Amino acid sequence: MSTKYALVSLPLGIFDSSDKQDAIASLSATISPDNGTVRPFNIPDFKIGTLDALVQQADDLAKLESNCEAVVAKVADSLKTILDGDEDKISQQKMVNDSEKCSAYLLYFSPFIMYIIANSVFALEPTDHYVSSFSWNKVRYRADKSLGELVDTLQKELITTDNDVKTKFNQYNSVKTNFTTLQRKQTGNLATKSLTPVVDPALLIQDSEYLETHLIVVPNNAKKDFLRAYETLAPMVVPRSAVQVAQDDEFTLFTATTFKKHSAEFLQKCREEKWTPRQYKYVEGGREEEQRELDRVAREEKKTWGEALRIGRTGWSESVMIWLHVLALRVFVEAVLRYGLPLDYVSVLVKVGVPMCANVCCGKTVLQIANFGFLLAQTNSKLANKVKTALDSNYSYLGGNAFGRDKRGKITKDDAALSSEMAAAGLGGGEGHEYTAYVYYEFDFP
Repeated sequence: MSTKYALVSLPLGIFDSSDKQDAIASLSATISPDNGTVRPFNIPDFKIGTLDALVQQADDLAKLESNCEAVVAKVADSLKTILDGDEDKISQQKMVNDSEKCSAYLLYFSPFIMYIIANSVFALEPTDHYVSSFSWNKVRYRADKSLGELVDTLQKELITTDNDVKTKFNQYNSVKTNFTTLQRKQTGNLATKSLTPVVDPALLIQDSEYLETHLIVVPNNAKKDFLRAYETLAPMVVPRSAVQVAQDDEFTLFTATTFKKHSAEFLQKCREEKWTPRQYKYVEGGREEEQRELDRVAREEKKTWGEALRIGRTGWSESVMIWLHVLALRVFVEAVLRYGLPLDYVSVLVKVGVPMCANVCCGKTVLQIANFGFLLAQTNSKLANKVKTALDSNYSYLGGNAFGRDKRGKITKDDAALSSEMAAAGLGGGEGHEYTAYVYYEFDFP
């Protein structure tokens, strides 16, 4: 169950006091504590270019934010895969490190790879704590740079993070597949496993000019059929050459000898009967070599797993941090486009949530606890709608004639054409990207 958040920015002039703390208190009063908590979301005053540049940056940031969300989701999915869906272990990896001390240290190194080192040196914090106490990283993203430069930097870092995570997890998946294949050869049934530890070389006719021994895997319920029919499947099958080599719960492995010139026909007839020919060639020391290869790949799989986990943890930290900074820029740019100059706005983070029930905290039954996650997810979605409704009821007038109203003056459904136009300009960030009368962006984490 993920926590929902909303970023809201409003002009200070609409409040009774021009003090930001008073404005935040007023916003807190608008949103019931039962629906969510309001925290300051501090954004620096960035350099502002031309109006055309701001409109273009709003569009660029909308696309970049969508990419951020996609990368965070991919990293979360990668962590889920490598940790076999264990939510407790996954949550332990979803930490963020964005201290300015760490960023100052990393200025001398590769931005992403050395961040892995930093994660073992500097304190990490849970994602929710990082979001709730967000502050712009002025060391890594200097506020005196232009908006265009900041957008380019964030975009490049997101691409680097995405590529590094993708590369390492592709490597891990390749090694994992190889390891699984080798394990299956050791532990699978007779139709798939390696025959090296199963077949006695003495059973095979080797280096004969005319004869050839074949290994045939037959389902256990077809053993009698095979023994009755194999001599007549093709010409020149050596009579009574069938020998049972091994048997497991599903299959029995037989040898059968034919003249080489009829081998292909014999094997084809076996396939038609759903009996599986196995390719095998005796190699001196083959059993020991297979075990050494399995041990080597097992070590490689363990090593790559650890590397992928570290990259995944770092990728989560990086992608979440980048996403929050992109959201901060979106809020700033849209506030300027909506409210104009001077930069007298207040921005807050609304964390949607509901207190846990006492009986769930005590954990009366497993079913109650299991159902609570689903219930809470539904509740948070409903509470997010309540938060939006409360904000609309107090600040929808900022949209002027952008909203239709009923006879009582209440907001009706958004105008579809207006929503489309505003979305095309990169403005409006509510769920479904509908247009709102004020700066509003809703988001959550997988």
